[in-house]
Amino acid sequence: MHKLAAEITSFITENCETIILRNPDDFPKSPFIYLFLPEKNLVLHCIDQEIMVDKSTFFQELTNQFAAQNIKIIHLWVDVWHAKQDIVKSRLLSVLGKSETIPARLTQVRRIDKVLLDNFLTINHLQGSVNAKLKYALFLPKRYFRVIKNEKIVSELKDSEEMLVAVASFSNSKKILREGNVFRSFELIRFANLKGFTVVGGLNKLLKNFIREQSPDDIMTYADCDWSDGTNYEKLGFERIIQTSPLSFEVDNQLFTRKLIDQNSEKNKIYNAGNWKFLMKINHE
Repeated sequence: MHKLAAEITSFITENCETIILRNPDDFPKSPFIYLFLPEKNLVLHCIDQEIMVDKSTFFQELTNQFAAQNIKIIHLWVDVWHAKQDIVKSRLLSVLGKSETIPARLTQVRRIDKVLLDNFLTINHLQGSVNAKLKYALFLPKRYFRVIKNEKIVSELKDSEEMLVAVASFSNSKKILREGNVFRSFELIRFANLKGFTVVGGLNKLLKNFIREQSPDDIMTYADCDWSDGTNYEKLGFERIIQTSPLSFEVDNQLFTRKLIDQNSEKNKIYNAGNWKFLMKINHE
């Protein structure tokens, strides 16, 4: 078992009592290691970039093959693991149902500035921050700190009146032609929970507040297929629209950084599993 798969296995066994099967015989062929958690119906695909895959749609096709069997797959890239290990661990704990939970009904919504948004997303979102016009956050008031189980965090909050637990950022409105009509459309660009926590109903609460304030005709967003099949968006009322082509990246295996590049570039590149595009229709009458 190569180092990445061994580290992922160790982390899971330390935090979750579950069976882990390595490379089941009936799985699609891959040069990388599968870690299958049958009790969670989850596959962790541990990707070491020392092995190159030429086919640009390889990971997207794997995602779709597992989806056809109703199995969720997460593509865990070694550069992401090394560069943003704390965030990856937090995401895994959430998927495994082992992160701390905070009910959204205990939180308060309000607008925040760019500095606060950027700082939060840099620390808590795998893809970091990007420009956004409208920025919202959920804060947990001091009177509800009692729901936090982590004593270290509670101690650090002793002089605080609230804790920032989730953010969502949106684009400015755009006039988009859909189905022969012009609609006032926004994009949900980023959503993130505080590392180690899941705000139950958090995104739903942020969306409702955003809709109440901005009165959009619709909201568009994307789900990263390396991590998500987007079913949580469907539960919130989004419609699945289209699966986009895989994106190509150039990776620095020494610094564990990656950047988007053109698919026609002559540089060595990797491809992700693409994205699912979703649309929430609010005022399409």
